[in-house]
Parts: sequence; C-alpha cells; structure tokens
Amino acid sequence: MAVKVLILEDNPVARSFLCRVVRESFSDTLLVTEAGNLETARRHVGQRVDGQSPADPFKLILVDLELPDGNGVELLAELALYPATKIVTTLYSDDDHLFPALQCGADGYLLKEDRFEVLVEELQKIVRGQPPLSPAIARRLLTHFRQGSAGPGMPHDQSGGMANHAAPLSGLQSSRPIPLGRGAPLDHERLTPRESEVLTYLSKGFTIKEIANLMGIKWFTVNDHIKSIYRKLNVSSRAEAAVLASKQGLV
Repeated sequence: MAVKVLILEDNPVARSFLCRVVRESFSDTLLVTEAGNLETARRHVGQRVDGQSPADPFKLILVDLELPDGNGVELLAELALYPATKIVTTLYSDDDHLFPALQCGADGYLLKEDRFEVLVEELQKIVRGQPPLSPAIARRLLTHFRQGSAGPGMPHDQSGGMANHAAPLSGLQSSRPIPLGRGAPLDHERLTPRESEVLTYLSKGFTIKEIANLMGIKWFTVNDHIKSIYRKLNVSSRAEAAVLASKQGLV
C-alpha cells in the first residue's frame, strides 16, 4: 500500500520542488497529494466533525506557513491528534514563526532555501527516528536553550522545563508526552504485543528502518507504534523508554 503524503504549499514552483524532495527521500511507494491553500488541505485531510481521523490517513504532511487564506500554524493546531508526521517547510527562520509552529505540533522544521540534498537528508532522518531540522534551525534551537530563554510564546513550567504543549524534538511525536518521572506510573499492560516488540528492538538500538525490516512492516507503521509507546510510557525519547522498560522488566 502506498504511503500517503500531503504537501501544502501555495507556490507552484516550490510545491514541485518539495514533491521531488519527498520522492527522493523515501524508498516507499508514495501517493503525493498537493494543496495550494488551507481550504484544499482541510478537504484532503478529511477529518470528521467528531475529530476522529479517517481510516486511511496521510502519514507525512508538509506545511507552509504563509498561505493565501491563512497560516499553516492553524492547520497544525487543528491536526494535533492527527496520526501523521507534520513538517513545516518555510522561508522563515525567526523565533516568531519557529516556536509557534513547534508549539502547535510540528514534528520538524525545514527551510525551503536549503539545498535539495540537505532537505532530502533531513527528511530521511524520520526513518532513523530523528527530528528533521534545517541546520540553521537546529543551531537556533541550541542557542535558544543554552541561553535558558523561554522564547516568544514558550512559557516554562514550574520545574524550569518547557511547557508540555511544546512539540518534542525526539521520536517525531505530534504531542509532547509528560517527561519521565512526572507522569503516572508505568502501566505496561497497556502496551500491545506489537508495541512491546518494537520497544524491545528500540532498547537494543535498532533504527526505525531496521525494525521495520525485522518485523516485516512499513517504517511509518513502526513510527506510529513508537508514538504510542512514548505516550503510554510518558517519555520523550528512545533512551528514556529503554531505561524505563528495563527497570520494569519489559526488555
């Protein structure tokens, strides 16, 4: 079955460029859908009124920020519970665009001005379980947190960390789990057999693509299992998941 990808970009030239980047980045059979505005993107996504996702959702969504009928951040907020990896693709690298996008659920942030090869390499990080971030954005985030600043619209919680609604930069989850030690105790009975198997492979250091090959499933499916594991274990990285699983005797 083809992996569904949605590209929201109003500029036809940029949209064609991003299509080529996506097709070059993944070996899977892809079904790429293009949208030039928010209204079209919403129609393609096709969420029901009750907020439930369709049976065959998009697995990867690229979102431009400045659009003819609004801002891509609006779509990110609407898709907070949508089971897709959501990546911002934009020309804006400033804090006023970066942090609101991450807060609203962006799993990565890429600059369209980067070279074709750079964008391909960054998107391929999804398969390895790493967040796709343009080099300039990664440096900006490092500088931001090293300075201990909360940044525009990025409040700290009482423990000094980022507020829980900020997007994580590990595991490409679309909503931030509660950091290790702050949430409810682990209830490993909630893990499905497939999730337990994925967790075992994660603990042994296998990449998402390697796990997919070992289990005979798509890497996007593995990514979905990892999101669920992180949510259930209240962790935000494979290292935390491995440590907690080891303590609980799950691996």
